[in-house]
Amino acid sequence: MIRDCVPEDAARVCAIYNYYIEESTATFEEQVLTEAAMLDRIIAIQTQFPWLVIEEEGHVLGYAYASVWKDRSAYRYACEVSVYIAKEASGRGLGVQLYETLCERLSAMSMHTVIGIVSLPNEASVRLHERLGFVQVAHLREVGVKFGRRLDVGYWQRLLHAAE
Repeated sequence: MIRDCVPEDAARVCAIYNYYIEESTATFEEQVLTEAAMLDRIIAIQTQFPWLVIEEEGHVLGYAYASVWKDRSAYRYACEVSVYIAKEASGRGLGVQLYETLCERLSAMSMHTVIGIVSLPNEASVRLHERLGFVQVAHLREVGVKFGRRLDVGYWQRLLHAAE
C-alpha cells in the first residue's frame, strides 16, 4: 500500500535512510540523522510536496518525496524527486511503484518537470529512472567525496506534461 507519510513513520524512514548514509554513496550525507531531524524534514517537505511511503503488512519498506528544485519563482513547476527502499526490500519494484504514484500526484499539482539526481555509478538507480521515462540531461564529474572516493553525479529529467 502506498500512502502519505505520517509522523509515526519517522523512525522507520530514518532507519532506511541512515543505512544509505552509513553504507552507500546513494546520498552524500555523511552523518546519520535522528528520528527528530527526519520528522522535521518530513513536515517541512509536506508543506509543499508529497512524501509517500510504501508498506506491506504495516511495515514501511520505502519512501519517496519531492522537494524544491530551485527557490526562484520561475522554477515553481519543477521539483527534485528522491526514493529510498529498505535494503531487505530492494529489487522488488517498490521504487517504481513509489515513483509512479509520486509523479501522478505531482502532475495533479501542475508540476511540469521532475528531476532525479543520481550519484554515479549506480546502475539500479539509473535503470529505475530510465524505466520511468527519465532522460539523462547532465553528468557532473567528481563533485562529491564520500568514503574517500571522488564521485560523479548524473541528472535525470522527466516532463510530466506535453509541451504547450
